[in-house]
Amino acid sequence: MIEQDTVKLLRECDAGVKMGVSSINDVLEYVRDDNFRERLTECKTEHEELKNEIEGLLDDYHDDGKEPNPMAKGMSWLKTNVMLVVNESDETIADLMTDGCNMGVKSLNKYLNQYEAADEVSKDITKRLINLEEKLAVDIRAYL
Repeated sequence: MIEQDTVKLLRECDAGVKMGVSSINDVLEYVRDDNFRERLTECKTEHEELKNEIEGLLDDYHDDGKEPNPMAKGMSWLKTNVMLVVNESDETIADLMTDGCNMGVKSLNKYLNQYEAADEVSKDITKRLINLEEKLAVDIRAYL
């Protein structure tokens, strides 16, 4: 049970971290404020470092990980592009990123509760990813 929950939790983290990187990539070119762009870039780097750690652990379990839900990814991309066509501003980007962070935090906490038998290493990674998302949402409030 521990191994099964561990792999499932790591898969969800893998999908979540990939979704985060993808979302940042979708908006980065539209950011006007240098400090905002720098914060997003730093967060993307932190996500990629966690992604590498997650993939390493999944490799140990001989698991390929999980891609983000194609429907969720497509809807996110569509919402981002529609909102940016209507209003290409740092405020719009901060709004989109805050919504994404909040959804990520909610999902990851759900999975942390759902896979309670997971090992402490995977739980720690999940908590670190949650903290990254929460910190980004707080850091970009000034742009809302």
